[in-house]
This record gives sequence, structure tokens and C-alpha cells, in this order.
Amino acid sequence: MADTKQVSTLGKQVIVELERAIVGKRELLEMVMAATLAGGHVLLEDYPGLGKTLIARSFATVLGLDFKRIQFTPDLLPGDITGGYIYNRVDNNFELRKGPVFANIILADEINRASPKTQSALLEAMQEEQVTLEGESMRLPQPFLVLATQNPIEYEGTFPLPEAQLDRFMLKLTVGYPSVDEEKEILHRRHERRQEEVTLSKVTSASQLLDMRATVETVHVDADLEGYIAGIVHATRSDRRVAVGSSPRGSLAFLKMARAHAALEGRDYILPDDVKRFAVPVLSHRLILQPEYWMSRQISGEVIRDVLDKIPVPVIT
Repeated sequence: MADTKQVSTLGKQVIVELERAIVGKRELLEMVMAATLAGGHVLLEDYPGLGKTLIARSFATVLGLDFKRIQFTPDLLPGDITGGYIYNRVDNNFELRKGPVFANIILADEINRASPKTQSALLEAMQEEQVTLEGESMRLPQPFLVLATQNPIEYEGTFPLPEAQLDRFMLKLTVGYPSVDEEKEILHRRHERRQEEVTLSKVTSASQLLDMRATVETVHVDADLEGYIAGIVHATRSDRRVAVGSSPRGSLAFLKMARAHAALEGRDYILPDDVKRFAVPVLSHRLILQPEYWMSRQISGEVIRDVLDKIPVPVIT
């Protein structure tokens, strides 16, 4: 099994290779890499054309993993994701045709354009890493990761993701527009390479990634930091602006992300800053606000930042 120094070295090599295709998004790439090591799924929400699909495809290439893309549309059916049994006239029997969900990395592109019924086809896969067809449960390839993209909900033709679906995403991230200098760099690189696609190199493999995940599980967490995480999550449930606070799944996501980030930094222990770094990405999509705050997209972040200001930070020696 690798140690945290090796995890850090490999993780940084992955980020450097990804930055050949993705300009000016190092923090975002580090968060997605940490989620990959933590075994969690990621929801990327932002306007079209900001590179969400490119990020997912590039991660699959650099990590050396099998990749499938599912374009979510209003007429997509659950069977289009999971697959099913098809009658074979030649052999006079039913044969299994696996859907695109049977891959290491799934890009659920524009996931909120499909109906909630179709979105729910991913629930079992995301939580239990298996798919049940005709009463038979089949394990998905390991590692398994869903990278979903969605346009802001005010766009026409979109459906809000059910709370149960949102809760299964470890992180919710926004890509954001590039700065003027970053956009100039994007144009310059495109002009120089004289082709649309960036050719990326494979840095790791599926077996190496599973080995790195096993190392993350060895990262030490002080009891006071466990209490700090629990205090933050509990405080979201008592804020007057929140109707339903974060679930215990949010606490576990906090723990996993803090450990993964510590390993990427080459440490075998976590710090309070590891927790605070992921507070908004881990918790913002898990809060159901009171009706009067539904129209404000910033309130969830404000609630979490207020909670962080109130909860005493433990001193770790």
C-alpha cells in the first residue's frame, strides 16, 4: 500500500497533467481529485461552455479509467442508463446488455434535464455501487465515480434534483468564468496546438487509484476534530433559515474529504483547515431552506459561513 507521500506525489502529477487542458482551475481540480480519492461523486453546476464536460473527460483519461458519457434529456429512460435483458431470437433466450453505467467514470451530462424518474436510476449505483436488474444485483466496476453537470435551475427545460439524489453527491462545485488573462491563455493554447482536442497522458490506473484510496483510510483524525465536524453539521439543523439541515451522510462526507485532502498534502493527519476548506462544497446542497429563502442562491453559503464563525475551532497538538 502507498503512503501519503506517494499519494501526494501522484495526485500532483494528475493535477499538472490536467492543467494542460484546463486553464486556471487548480483549486477546483484539487477538490475533484480529493473527492475521487475519498470515493465520492461530484456535481458541477454552472452555465454552459465553461468546461464542465472537459473536466470529467480529462479526469478519466489522466486517471486511466473506463469512461462513459450519458446525455440526459427529457425523453431518457432509466433502462437507457442501467441496461436490461433483451430477447435474442437467434439463441432463443434473454441476454443482458449492460448500460453505460457500467464504467469507472460516468459523466451524467446536464443531469437536471431528465425527469426525476430517470435521475433515480442512479441512486442505487451512487450509494451501493451496484445495479439491480430483474431481481439480480450486479457490482459496478471499481473504482466507480459519477461526475454530473447541471445548468442553473432557472434555465428552461430543467427539473430540480430530488433531495435524495443531491445528498448522494459528496461535493457540489461551480466552475466559474475565467479571468481575462486565463481566457487569453485558452485562446493562445488553442492557436498553438492547431487542433481541437488536447492529448493528455495517463498518470495512474484503476489499481493504483484503489491503492491510494486505501491509504486515505489510514489518515489519522483527532477526536476533537470529529467533534468539530459533528458540531458544524448539527448547527446547520438549528439555523432559523434552514428547514432541514445536513444529514449524517454530510458528516461522513466531511470526514472523507478532510482525509483525502490531507493525503494530497502529504500528511497522515487532518487539520481544522482541512475541514473548513470543504464546508461549503460538502454542505451547501444538503440544506433545505425555509420557503422565504428559496429564490436566493447565496443563503446556503452564508448559513455555513455563519456556522463556521460560531463553532470553536479545536486546537490540535
